[in-house]
Amino acid sequence: MSGRPVVVVGDVGLDVITRPRGEIHWHSDTPSAVALVPGGAGGNSASWLAAAGADVTLLARIGHDAAGLACRSELEAEGVHCAFSVDETLPTCMVVILLDAHGDRTMFPDRGANKAFSVADVDLASLGLPDDPLPHLHLSGYVLFDTGSRAAGLEALRQARALGWTTSVDPQSPALIAREGVGTFLSWVDGVDLLLPNENEVATLGGLEAILRHTQQVVATFGAAGARWVADGLDVSAEAPHVANVDATGCGDAFNAGLLAAWLAGEAPADALAAGVAAGSAAAARVGARPR
Repeated sequence: MSGRPVVVVGDVGLDVITRPRGEIHWHSDTPSAVALVPGGAGGNSASWLAAAGADVTLLARIGHDAAGLACRSELEAEGVHCAFSVDETLPTCMVVILLDAHGDRTMFPDRGANKAFSVADVDLASLGLPDDPLPHLHLSGYVLFDTGSRAAGLEALRQARALGWTTSVDPQSPALIAREGVGTFLSWVDGVDLLLPNENEVATLGGLEAILRHTQQVVATFGAAGARWVADGLDVSAEAPHVANVDATGCGDAFNAGLLAAWLAGEAPADALAAGVAAGSAAAARVGARPR
């Protein structure tokens, strides 16, 4: 699948996924299955976009360490163009993920170098992307919620609009929206073409109608209930297939990629929605947040 190029702005790092074998014995030992896998919301979406055949560039910040080299190598092998800044002080992002018996996750993130992602790291015009067709910018909300990287995220949106690109944002976290304030978050994403929340984020933001006062379109995911695309004169839904939820990590990132790859290749909203649901469901059925 080809189509318009995509620039993803978001975190990249490594995930330490822990699946306890039985009840957790706090203050003692619990036998577990532990895996070290590539992660970060930006890296995950970029990887799934590349797997779908999209021309994708990832803007992120890594540490000057072995983890950063591993992240870059993994993504480049998957076909992602890595426009990375290298931080000489902070380490590459690491996230400890604790999975329960149902595949649901609790995360303990250390954003590391990602939190120092700065305005100086954002120069979309210098990426050498074509003007025809115009690229699309996708931004992970985690960039906006950290005071260290927020200005860079807002600058990426500003530059994309100035260049005539379309834009999308994944809010990523209802708790962080509530912490910053609904009005504040909606002011950050005011005018984006697509907001991509999950059902909890939709509720936190006051519902679809409230969101549509600030964005052109909303594509919302509802877990096992599928997804819905709503805009002026448009309201389509897609059902989700039944899958065994092995690991929920990165399902939303995969959904975003599947949907964007299809939409930017010219697919109708209903078909793009189905592609997003298929990618998100595939992510749920495996350990880790990447397609392979």
